[in-house]
Amino acid sequence: MVWHRIDGIRQRLLGLPRRHKRTLQVIVDVFLVWIALWMAFVVRLGEFDVVHPFAGHGWLFICAPLIALPLFIRFGMYRAVMRYLGNDALIAIVKAVSLSALLLALVVYWYRDSTVAVPRSMVFNYWWLSLLLLGGLRLVMRQFFMGDWFDPSLKQSRTRGDNRVRVAIYGAGAAGNQLVAALRTGRSLLPVAFIDDDSSIANRVIAGIRVFKPKHIQQMIDETGASEILLAIPSASRARRREVLGMLEPFPLHVRSIPGFMDLASGKVKVDDLQDVDIADLLGRDAVPPQQALFERCIKGQSVLVTGAGGSIGSELCRQIMACGARVLILFEHSEFNLYSIHRELERRIVREALQLQLVPILGSIRNAARLQDVMRTWRVDTVYHAAAYKHVPMVEHNIAEGVLNNLLGTLNTAQAAIKSGVENFVLISTDKAVRPTNVMGSTKRLAEMVLQALSREAAPALFNDGSGVHHVNKTRFTMVRFGNVLGSSGSVIPLFREQIKRGGPVTVTHPNITRYFMTIPEAAQLVIQAGSLGEGGDVFVLDMGAPVKIVDLAEKMVKLSGLSVRSNSNPHGDIAIEFSGLRPGEKLYEELLIGDNVQPTEHPMIMRAHEEYLDWDVFKERLADLLASVEADDFVRVRQLLRETVNGYVPDGEIVDHIYVQRRTEV
Repeated sequence: MVWHRIDGIRQRLLGLPRRHKRTLQVIVDVFLVWIALWMAFVVRLGEFDVVHPFAGHGWLFICAPLIALPLFIRFGMYRAVMRYLGNDALIAIVKAVSLSALLLALVVYWYRDSTVAVPRSMVFNYWWLSLLLLGGLRLVMRQFFMGDWFDPSLKQSRTRGDNRVRVAIYGAGAAGNQLVAALRTGRSLLPVAFIDDDSSIANRVIAGIRVFKPKHIQQMIDETGASEILLAIPSASRARRREVLGMLEPFPLHVRSIPGFMDLASGKVKVDDLQDVDIADLLGRDAVPPQQALFERCIKGQSVLVTGAGGSIGSELCRQIMACGARVLILFEHSEFNLYSIHRELERRIVREALQLQLVPILGSIRNAARLQDVMRTWRVDTVYHAAAYKHVPMVEHNIAEGVLNNLLGTLNTAQAAIKSGVENFVLISTDKAVRPTNVMGSTKRLAEMVLQALSREAAPALFNDGSGVHHVNKTRFTMVRFGNVLGSSGSVIPLFREQIKRGGPVTVTHPNITRYFMTIPEAAQLVIQAGSLGEGGDVFVLDMGAPVKIVDLAEKMVKLSGLSVRSNSNPHGDIAIEFSGLRPGEKLYEELLIGDNVQPTEHPMIMRAHEEYLDWDVFKERLADLLASVEADDFVRVRQLLRETVNGYVPDGEIVDHIYVQRRTEV
């Protein structure tokens, strides 16, 4: 009952109006200053006499608070919230007390001729006693207002009452300790253990919490009942984080991570900032820092256009381009909402960072050749990053005409507009699905590559005839960059898996043996920009994607790191089942990045130059005209035949599933 009464007092104090709390603090501080001054005499004189210090020194007890309180106010000692008292507040106390003691020493010096001498060491004693009383009381009150520390039984009952989740923290360093302090100010998570690799602190107690070795995780779970683990290793490499996640995978713990190191260093850690483990950590890939010269070569001080600027890759390209010091950035996008979103985001950044950049949002389609040319000529575009494309394999397989017209004709329109407008650099964002494709999407992306290869060989530095009767000098340097899946893109499986796990499963994977290459969006965008700077004309660059990842293994890791188990024949009572839905139309078991074996390194370790076959423009444009005519006629049998004849390695693995084609056959 005593503890409950104390807790009631704590709650009443917390409920006081702010001005009442400050008044109470000031009154207490006056008494603490008097006590420190009195104790300073006691320590100096060695006499525990309540009256003696006032004999001839009463004026000091008036001067001390008059000197100290204005300084306490000036240094913000009454602005700090006691529950959240941190290092900054303690430093302010040291400064305020030290300055007040120094001023008091000056006052004593001025009155040194008074009848009753003041011992010189008294001021020093007053200084350290004031620090001890003022700072110590605030630290004690911080713990008091946070609660739970003074009564184990009350702690347990309150934990049960508010359903706080018991969490362990991996990493007992500065980040881990800051996280503990942040968690203790909240009421949703209860830190119960540290886990750290440093054997010198194993079994020790830090911030009131025991430190366990990684090999004792099961013991930690049994003793503390922890159901979550929070990674507090913000400066660790991705390879190291992958090792830690692999070690935690067998345990029934939901793994989450804290924000980046800079947020911790600036004191911005909040409980709400905790996030699910970044899938990039599971891959263990550490991004290679960009080479600044390559990064800026085609951007700094130039006018840059990005097609598909509102998409996953396009929007990240825009962010990176802003960081490179472009003069003009044109956002070309056919989706009104996507254009609005990225434009609003970048506008805020321009204002926040005071960037000298003209940002131009253009609503338009790459199917509109005249619109593209108008835009490029109006803003005298120097560099084009062509990211606009339909990329969802099954969707394009069901809509063949749109896939061909957007991915192939759209690329041709953009390339020809670049030539006519005198654009110097043109970079196509391609895909690993363009290599020996089994689907229309991959075939159209390979055809888009072939368009640029043919145009590059056809016209530089000769004249280019686009069929309109007008000849244009081609000074555009065309470059193509191939890479695999990017984490977090609109078509990525990762958001789907997270949603399925949250719903309780099942998690659906198309095939037990399906593999894919993965890369983070920022890393892919940086490498695309640098690859574009390496191009000499007609180059096909391939990004180093690392080892391919088995999708079913990725799904299992995501389930386990959510603190759940996989339901299988060997574990029929597991939480989440993984089901195989079968390959979708046009989908391959594995992807490749190279058609042939002829690949050469470049000056960047993550970028390789491939040498792929291509058709001369005179041959290719006839094939192109035939293909577009077949699309206009909805002759999808002919479309498939032309794709087979033109795209090396294209082998469709099923019947034509285009919705229009299937519906017409059904009606017949």
